Amino acid sequence: MVNGYAPISLREALELMAAHKLTPYAGGTDLMIEEKREDSFLFLHKIPELKQVSDDGEYIRFGAACTFTELLEHSLTPALLKEALSRIAAPAIRDEGTIGGNIANGSAKADSALIFFVADAQLKLAGAGGERLLPIKDFYLGRKRLDRRPDELLVEVLLPKKWLGSYYYQKIGARKALAISRLSFAGLLTIEDGKIAHCATAFGAVSDVIIRRADIDAMLIGKTPAEGKAAKAAYLAAFNEAIIPIRGRVSAEYRKTVCLNLLGDFLERFGI
Repeated sequence: MVNGYAPISLREALELMAAHKLTPYAGGTDLMIEEKREDSFLFLHKIPELKQVSDDGEYIRFGAACTFTELLEHSLTPALLKEALSRIAAPAIRDEGTIGGNIANGSAKADSALIFFVADAQLKLAGAGGERLLPIKDFYLGRKRLDRRPDELLVEVLLPKKWLGSYYYQKIGARKALAISRLSFAGLLTIEDGKIAHCATAFGAVSDVIIRRADIDAMLIGKTPAEGKAAKAAYLAAFNEAIIPIRGRVSAEYRKTVCLNLLGDFLERFGI
């Protein structure tokens, strides 16, 4: 028998989290396959505050309990995020799975988390001590290890609107559909007034945490495309050192080779 609570407001949910040891449960698409029958769950599907999507001018704000299907159908969801969401599993999973669960599962293979990493999204967490914002890259401390306090809920994802228009996305799986990522890559690059105004890349399913190296991407920012080409070898070499794949269903060597090939293809797409 499954034990749990089904609050109807965020305030009630946070009070329950503070009073009991509970596992947050949104779509349950990951939790259902885990052997945690002794857990008590906090069911989040009835909380309207966690289902909202809004635009505050700087960020698109997604409630953590929004399902993949809801965001695929929402007019505020940017094209890059829609492309990644459309590649997640099957329609039945997309109907139940949520972005909050995808992020809080702590997996480097999470398709939506990759997009939030490359866009440098912020996460809002709420608990007994109040609310806090932190960059998504700081939320992940390692595989399945998160900066989430026992009484906290992930309540909102803040996706910066700027720089999302010019993107590159690839997901590599064992088959064309219904596949867990063997490797995924997302890149953003914007050229303004003849110079690279923004460059951001992220690699998923490669290491314990999604790889986002803003310091290396900064090597290209401010350069003309021609200057970017001149710096390309050094840029690729820096990522060659930074990408240290773990072994899994495919070899570490395969993962690194594909990462660098995708990175090179990304640059070529934008004339670099």
